[in-house]
Amino acid sequence: MVALVSTVAYLGLEARSIEVQCQIAPGMPRFNLVGLPDKAVGESRERVQAALSAMGLALPPKRITINLSPADLPKEGSHYDLPIALALLAAMGVTDAEQLTDWVAVGELALDGRVVPSPGVLLAALHASSTERGLICPAAQGAEARWASRIAICAAPDLISLLNHLRGTQTLPVPEPGEAEEPPPGPDLRMVKGQETAKRALEIAAAGGHNLLMIGPPGAGKSLLASCLPGILPDMTPAEALEATMVQSVAGTLEGGRISRRRPFRDPHHSASIAALTGGGLRVKPGEVSLAHLGVLFLDELPEFQRAVLDSLRQPLETGEVSVARANAHVTYPARVQLVAAMNPCRCGHLGDPALACSRAPRCAADYQSKVSGPLLDRIDLHVEVDPVSAADLALPPPAEGSAEVAVRVAAARAVQTRRFERTGARTNAELDGEALQAFATPDEPGRKLLMQAAEAMRLSARGYTRMLRVARTVADLAGAEQVGRIHVAEALSYRRQPPRA
Repeated sequence: MVALVSTVAYLGLEARSIEVQCQIAPGMPRFNLVGLPDKAVGESRERVQAALSAMGLALPPKRITINLSPADLPKEGSHYDLPIALALLAAMGVTDAEQLTDWVAVGELALDGRVVPSPGVLLAALHASSTERGLICPAAQGAEARWASRIAICAAPDLISLLNHLRGTQTLPVPEPGEAEEPPPGPDLRMVKGQETAKRALEIAAAGGHNLLMIGPPGAGKSLLASCLPGILPDMTPAEALEATMVQSVAGTLEGGRISRRRPFRDPHHSASIAALTGGGLRVKPGEVSLAHLGVLFLDELPEFQRAVLDSLRQPLETGEVSVARANAHVTYPARVQLVAAMNPCRCGHLGDPALACSRAPRCAADYQSKVSGPLLDRIDLHVEVDPVSAADLALPPPAEGSAEVAVRVAAARAVQTRRFERTGARTNAELDGEALQAFATPDEPGRKLLMQAAEAMRLSARGYTRMLRVARTVADLAGAEQVGRIHVAEALSYRRQPPRA
């Protein structure tokens, strides 16, 4: 007899059907596991045998063969433990093999028989929903799996409870989808003294989803401004939250199985590698740019990152996805992020201050800033200089307008974009392209003339020209204007200052 149990293999954000086949046949006692398992899957034999022993069951003294079909697809991860155990129990006659055909099973087994969390449960639940099956998963991840609608969820705390539930002698509670308790959004803009130009640029970036670069001396407030961004961004829609959570689920970073509506904010250290930023590694996990999908990727001390690492972001920033190609895998992860970067004007950080600048100024500024490639800078919509804050500014009372007031304007501008792009597939002005860009961001005649003159004087690339139109459209949305005008184009151009090149 061959017992069959369905599970999944993860390839990026795609869940592929895997059939776990178990055969118990006469022969020398042996437990074989075939079907291109990696080390984690291969070790499941020991975990499954220990879990059955904790239940008081022993493996039959026969030849046991577990095949993971299709056999030519590499299998990775510990979530195969539970389906292997269920297939083995069905082959042993402990549970009904026919009953298991209606379920997809994922989960790792502890040595005492507990079913413990494993990455990717949300993807498995969506796959089970598409195949009109139920999902058997760890109890700790039932809330995560419940976000897949129209699906039966069996969230089991341990193997014994699961078997009793399948036999009808025990009923496991039905999990409810849960949203995470949102932590405070971070610092408030009232904490920022002065820096009115930088705060305005931050508002425009939040309203249109634009990339932002802040250049200024140490202690000017660049990191503080960036940390204020989550407080003015609107929450994700349920569809966006599900999309962002899928990445966290497959990466194993989803805490408590609860979906958050807060946009991700990732700030990797400048020592991060290419694999850490864009994804990769032995099991091809998503990187920081994918974990920040539909949120913010903040790169502090931008020139301190390795140049190759920064250049690896050029394609994801343009396409909204990152493809990781390896000899044994080719996966694609979403990477629609808002890049916010901060950097000093030079290595010492005090360019323009005769009392503090080093003796190599201004040559040191060109050398330092040239570590960031021109093509990457061309993909950043807003360039703003953050001036040092004086003691007089610090002595002023907090500004009357904080994050709450700015968030209202940002939400209103985002609502206008949502209605405008309802049939285009774009979410924000930063994604405008092609015919939609011409239809919604074409300025009036005075604005067009100014943009053409500036494009010639600033030698804007085609990408830079397009990004200026997008920023001008956002400025117009914040002003409540139906058409982009000269004043909106002028403000957009004021944020296109490029740092000096070597």
